[in-house]
Amino acid sequence: MRESMDRIVVVGAGMAGLHTAEALRAQGYLGGLTIVGEEEHRPYSRPPLSKEVLTGVGLAPSGGDPGWLAGHRALQLRDETVVEAIGADFRLGRSAVGLDTDARRVHVQGPEGEEESLSYDALVVATGARARRPETDLAGVHVLRTLDDAEAVRSEFDSGGRLVVVGGGFVGAEVAASARAVGMDVTLVEAEQTPLTRVVHPAVGEVLTELHRENGVDVRLGVSVTGYEGGSRVERVRLSDGSTVPATLVVAGIGVHLNTEWLRGSGVELLEDGSVACDEYSATSAPGVYAVGDLANWPHPRFGGRIRLEHWTNAAEQGEIAARNILAWAAGEEPTPFTPVPYFWSDQYKMKIQLLGQGTPADQVSFVHGSPDDRKFVAFLGRDGMLTGVVGLRSTPRTMRYRRLLEEPTTWEQALAAAGSS
Repeated sequence: MRESMDRIVVVGAGMAGLHTAEALRAQGYLGGLTIVGEEEHRPYSRPPLSKEVLTGVGLAPSGGDPGWLAGHRALQLRDETVVEAIGADFRLGRSAVGLDTDARRVHVQGPEGEEESLSYDALVVATGARARRPETDLAGVHVLRTLDDAEAVRSEFDSGGRLVVVGGGFVGAEVAASARAVGMDVTLVEAEQTPLTRVVHPAVGEVLTELHRENGVDVRLGVSVTGYEGGSRVERVRLSDGSTVPATLVVAGIGVHLNTEWLRGSGVELLEDGSVACDEYSATSAPGVYAVGDLANWPHPRFGGRIRLEHWTNAAEQGEIAARNILAWAAGEEPTPFTPVPYFWSDQYKMKIQLLGQGTPADQVSFVHGSPDDRKFVAFLGRDGMLTGVVGLRSTPRTMRYRRLLEEPTTWEQALAAAGSS
């Protein structure tokens, strides 16, 4: 290893940042390791924010010390002793505000506005994304991205209340399901004709729509929100069809802003959507700078062009590969390309929905096992004669069995033949 590789800084204390740090240590890196995090909390798991945290499942026992977990066992990524064993210098409550790639220094700002400059031999950008907020100052209108967001929403969950969820993505769908679990009246508003249009084929989206309706959610499709009404607090949501929906609470899942503004002018290439342009090894255009997680945009040979994933598993897997390639670069060894099979899951109404590969765009869909009517199936998704995705509902073993078909190019006919023989 080069003698200069003794200072690695990871900017971002989420899943991607933690996995990168763990992988560096696991692969033999013994040098200085600093993790900068904007939140005051140690790294935690985000998927439970829209589920267990809102419903109260996974709370620490009475009398326990919740500490940074805010009482939620479900959020714990690692035991505290495991995190301590990484031997990282955590700089929490601090935001990256600039990067000098010539001097190899990252500038961070503390909660009181104080600034410091951290030198590095290798830098990992893992600052992720923040929720896009509705344009209103009314109380009771929330987003859900962080632990603090989830605590704020949970504090207003009321079994007699009326929740309006704006946006039919996975977060919005999970919030709706959690609210129904505690007895709230729920209206889900989605501007597209089916929910999850950016994630799965409409044929699958229609099944998920009916799943919500069967569980008492008023699903409004093809309409958008034009305003929020009330005194100091939200009372109604105004829709583009001229109707209004009563609301005591609103949770908006309307997309994200990538936390990459601090990289502008640094020499790290940013694409039009604000994502960080990486090569297949997670390296950016600046020497010694790598990017992982939600903001990383890289070429994938099996899915055509460049991709960017906001998935839990991607954050973990990309962090591990980036760590390996940082150390390979330092040792003068060949790097490893990052070519994963994307994987995502969601739990709604005690049913697990899973997606392998890419769900959209797709011009072919086939339910190869089970049936949408039974709310239990495996569906293949294809594009241009090739298998591109596998979606499962309540079918975990069978869904995961087909991961192998996405690990290499598989034609639509080959995929259907494999399903027929299983």
